[in-house]
Parts: sequence; structure tokens; C-alpha cells
Amino acid sequence: MKKKIAIIEDDQILLKALSIELLGNGFEIVTADDGQAGIELVEKETPDLILLDLMLPKKSGFTTIEELKKNKSTKNIPLIILTNLGHIADRKKGLLLGADAFYEKSTTRLEEITKKIRNIL
Repeated sequence: MKKKIAIIEDDQILLKALSIELLGNGFEIVTADDGQAGIELVEKETPDLILLDLMLPKKSGFTTIEELKKNKSTKNIPLIILTNLGHIADRKKGLLLGADAFYEKSTTRLEEITKKIRNIL
């Protein structure tokens, strides 16, 4: 059975690139383009892993993580942050909230993300 990845990302170009990369590597994907829709998607689809941007409309990525980690049905789903926020404080906050990994969009190749997903799953 294919592993399901939830991608919560509002940048449509990156979302398409991530989708192509992950589908091409045998993953099933489900997507949302804002934090609130992302929470609803994860609750409905129960993915094997969440790939999350931090700068999202309607609900920030940090708030999204907090809500997912408080929910019994979603708190144990591995979560990777992929964002333009590169400050050490943002990285620390994301990891303290329960993210399994933190990547900066500008310095990370899609293959690196795929490799990390495979390692986690």
C-alpha cells in the first residue's frame, strides 16, 4: 500500500513540484493550501506524514502544528516543516512544537525531502 503524504502549502508552483516529486516516488498525496484546511484534511485523511509550510493563510504553520499535536488522532503523525523562514528561532520553535525535521525552501532540493520522508516512514 502506498504511503500517504499530506502537503499543506500555499505556493502553487512548489506544491506542483512537490506533488510531481512525491507521486513519481510512489507516494499518494493529498493537499491543502491554508492552515485551517490542512487541519481538516489531516483529520479526514489520516496521512502517514505531513509536509507543512509555516507561512500560510487563515492559520499559521505554528498554530497548525500546535492544533495537530493536541489532537489524539493526529498527534503522532510525523511532520516535516518546509518554509522560507530560516531563523534559528523559527527552527527551534518548530522542532519544540513537535516537528520531526525543518527545511528551508531556498536551500533544500526536493530529493532531500523525499529521502527524509523515506527515512521517517
